[in-house]
Amino acid sequence: MGVWNQVYDPLGNVVLSTIVAAFPIVLLLGLIASGKVKSHWAALIALAAMMAVAIFAYGMPAQMAAKDAAYGFVSGFFPIGWIIVNVIFLYRLTVEKGHFAVFQYSMGRITTDRRLQLIIVAFCFGAFFEGAAGFGTPVAVSSAILIGLGFSPLAASGIALLADTATVAFGALGAPITALSASTGIDPFLLGKMIGRQSCIFAMTVPFVMVFMFCGFRKMLEVWPALLVAALGFTIPAFLISNYSNPYIVDVVAGATALASMVLFLRVWQPREIMTNAALNFADDSHSDLKPPVALAVAPTTREMVNAWIPWLILCVVVAFWSSDTLKHLVNPLFSPSYPIPGVDKMIIQMPPAFAHPTPLRVGFLPFAFLSYAGTGILVAALIAGVTMGFGPAALLRHYLKTFYVVRYPLLTITAMLSLAAVTSASSADGTLGLAFANTGVLYPFFGTLLGWLGVAATGSDTASNALFGGIQMVTSGQLGISPLLMASANAVGGSAGKVICISSIVVAVAATNWHGGEARILRFVFWVSVTLGCAIGVLTMLQAYVWPFTLTVPLG
Repeated sequence: MGVWNQVYDPLGNVVLSTIVAAFPIVLLLGLIASGKVKSHWAALIALAAMMAVAIFAYGMPAQMAAKDAAYGFVSGFFPIGWIIVNVIFLYRLTVEKGHFAVFQYSMGRITTDRRLQLIIVAFCFGAFFEGAAGFGTPVAVSSAILIGLGFSPLAASGIALLADTATVAFGALGAPITALSASTGIDPFLLGKMIGRQSCIFAMTVPFVMVFMFCGFRKMLEVWPALLVAALGFTIPAFLISNYSNPYIVDVVAGATALASMVLFLRVWQPREIMTNAALNFADDSHSDLKPPVALAVAPTTREMVNAWIPWLILCVVVAFWSSDTLKHLVNPLFSPSYPIPGVDKMIIQMPPAFAHPTPLRVGFLPFAFLSYAGTGILVAALIAGVTMGFGPAALLRHYLKTFYVVRYPLLTITAMLSLAAVTSASSADGTLGLAFANTGVLYPFFGTLLGWLGVAATGSDTASNALFGGIQMVTSGQLGISPLLMASANAVGGSAGKVICISSIVVAVAATNWHGGEARILRFVFWVSVTLGCAIGVLTMLQAYVWPFTLTVPLG
């Protein structure tokens, strides 16, 4: 099999080529939003459509497309599916031993108000886990905790997805920025400054949007002081660290600061009316098999509350270490180099104008790289926590196998979704979509931002979107006389809004809450918020590109 060069206008008509490139993604969203097709079948149907587009429209060799699809299936399980299995495993262990009921009680001692519990768990805890692990971890952990606290599946899933928008642009130890720097050649510290100046503006609104979506405007106003504390507790350190330190620890530090700020503030302030109904506006949710713990008849002792928090503290410590360079340097070099996939690796050439020069596409894997994945760290934390809770080896194995059975359909959906993303990239359909956005002239700052939104919605990863479209942003902005730094950053920040509706993230939330068949409800719940947020970021980018004094926010470099 010879080398295959990507083409970006296979039909000889930009409009028709763009329609064909977008068809599998639109088909996927339509099938899931209809609620009439199971998510795993929708993903498999969309994958089949993408394979047909790649082979018959783009002329990609069938054997290449098949191998790339298989590679996508594997990369779908590692790392995202791997995270889901192990988070749910830990959650099930804590419920089995009764620790989660005590955890629920202790959380209520911070505040029994459901609105503020959402902020503490999804916004503050979620930010920490996004910064430490990323790749679905914050949505999985936050959703599982919220469902255990008694929130409805839609509230737990949808609000956890909304909370993640504040943190995605910086991601797991700056992984999206590292990918963006590699694809654009811009210094990552300079990218961190610009992304901080864009994303912090919208991060300020996220706690308010979360509570508004949960219970409406009037109920949101009742807790506005606490929401402001959470927003400032996150955005102030995020802005300072991204602009005056580095882009790698933004979410970890900002999430921890927001959590501490909320805990201290709630010691001296509580809302006048405590809202205890976790199912408000969500009473018609389908049943989730992850039942909330039965309320405790007797208040737990201090020791019992400490024991209930230990599994989650173990998780925080282990995941933070697992995401560090120390662990990666210990593990990954032992199993280098990566193994290329024959017939695909470096056989697909990414061509101008999507790329500055012909670039071979690398398709390979480290066979034991999963040892450094966040999901492996979560498994280690779950095993350690399981031993501290008194589980023996046989019981741990039994619960682990049961967890795989519980999440079998979400795992199939995720692997099919990542396979779809891999074929979309390899066939150059993503390049066709990107170039279509690039042909918008003076409006490019707006549509270039939406390109980042589309990239994450399609691939499920801001890191992947930055790697895919960073080069297009550089080439197009240079031709139009717009700051390449601004547009590269807009790709990342716009992508954070697309994360809300990417199907892989929605499936993570469904798996974490065990709400099978809930994908359509979640997608409809968050879709217009995602679109509105993406457009708002696009408007800000337009102002920063053309209008003084907004132009002053773009650093020179």
